[in-house]
Amino acid sequence: MVSTVTITSQETDLQLIDGNGNPFEVPDYSFNDILKSIPRHCFQRSAAHSLLFVARDLLCIALTFYATLTLTAHIESQILRGVVYAVYGFIVGLFGTGIWVLAHECGHGSFSSSNTINDICGWIMHTSLFVPYFSWKYTHAQHHHYTGNLHKDTVFVPKSREKFLSVNNITELTEESPAASLFWLLTQQLFGWPYHLISNVTGQPHPDVPKIFVNHFWPWSPLFDSSKVFNIILSDVGIACAAYIAYLSINKFGLSNFLIYYFVPYLWVNHWLVCITYLQHTDPSLPHYTNEEWTFAKGAAATIDRDFGFIGDFCFHKIIETHVAHHYCSKIPFYHAEEATEAIKKVMGKHYRRDSTNLIKSLWTVNRRCQFVEGPKGVKMFRNANGFGAPPASNPTKED
Repeated sequence: MVSTVTITSQETDLQLIDGNGNPFEVPDYSFNDILKSIPRHCFQRSAAHSLLFVARDLLCIALTFYATLTLTAHIESQILRGVVYAVYGFIVGLFGTGIWVLAHECGHGSFSSSNTINDICGWIMHTSLFVPYFSWKYTHAQHHHYTGNLHKDTVFVPKSREKFLSVNNITELTEESPAASLFWLLTQQLFGWPYHLISNVTGQPHPDVPKIFVNHFWPWSPLFDSSKVFNIILSDVGIACAAYIAYLSINKFGLSNFLIYYFVPYLWVNHWLVCITYLQHTDPSLPHYTNEEWTFAKGAAATIDRDFGFIGDFCFHKIIETHVAHHYCSKIPFYHAEEATEAIKKVMGKHYRRDSTNLIKSLWTVNRRCQFVEGPKGVKMFRNANGFGAPPASNPTKED
């Protein structure tokens, strides 16, 4: 059941209010200020150093695989074997996400100073996880270039108030039930990543092109520059090879073994990928900007660092804890990102955001609080119809 929300406006032309109800100020420093604050050695990249982390993650996966085979060979109980398989899937999913992160570093050129090494290693690692390397590399670069820009960002572009109403097929803001929130959250975590690849969901619309051609696999998709056709085809060839290897594996080892040893960890990788990226760019405290107001420095600050303890630090290569610095300088390798983060904090001051809330709790909170963005100027803040934080505007403008 839904209920109509009583709306009052706290926002004026003189003061912006974020989704938590706190005053928001637009960053006033420049990208140059950020760049000058970061020690030069933070930009140094080493292929050998990066490859050691690849070897470490692969070794952890191999040891987990060996331990699981050894344990289950001596366990007769189907329930206990199921528990061991579940633990295996979770652990391998963590290190599989680590491999994904290292491939992501290749796409940014922070894995090595050699573009050839970056592309070869990135193509192999991403292909092994059914990710079209070059396709993702190009759209992800656009995301970094236009982070927080409502008209040019390529992923997790928030809905406007009008879009929120149309998607939910309603004419006025209504409260969403917890059950509906849970359904959409589970759908996002299980299917969000592959659905984004095949449909560009949460990306910019391309109304002049049939939807079937707006994806990460069609070489002439509007997502890519026409000069990238060959590399998009190379990405597709990689996916075809991965699919063929999966087919051979199923024939040789059986479907159940394929599901247990590859597909379940693959689902965990998808979950963590969506969880990490969603929470890095979605929070009641974060702004989004129109073209007129947006600058690179403002957009990069529209991200948030979070804390996932040992798993984030060891398995995910600090991608959660140092994402703000990563958006300012994506060529900084992850093993220098903490030092870079400490440096940029001095420039960003109150504009630097970090949240140590448990990631699972954060997923639920953000999903309920960040339903759409609106604002009277070129700065748009998250709002919701569930009564959390700052209420939506009582008289929205046409711009909203």
